Amino acid sequence: MKMIISNSSSIPIYEQIKNSIRDQIINEELLEDEALPSIRTLAADIKISVMTIKKAYDELESEGYIISRQGKGTFVARKNNDLEKEFARKKIEEYIKKIVEISTKYKINNQEIIDVINIFLRSEE
Repeated sequence: MKMIISNSSSIPIYEQIKNSIRDQIINEELLEDEALPSIRTLAADIKISVMTIKKAYDELESEGYIISRQGKGTFVARKNNDLEKEFARKKIEEYIKKIVEISTKYKINNQEIIDVINIFLRSEE
């Protein structure tokens, strides 16, 4: 499993770990039912506190990306298309928020933004 952690990032370390694992699951770099490293193993590998890894794993489990099996370990959960779609919607909302902020700052009207989006949508067909 790939993991890049930045101590200088404003994003908390547990969240960087969570995001990295979630992204690998969504991008199918980690597959359904694939075993994840134990909390202790991952903590030792990336030199991060066990509690930090546990928090990341707990959040991933509560969000439905991973499951823990008593005595067996932690595994990638079954693919949940609704969960992935919701994640994609949140990402789109983040980008739209940025677009609105930029267009407001530079006084670009809504129709111009819609026209640009339509151009991109047509190019995808």
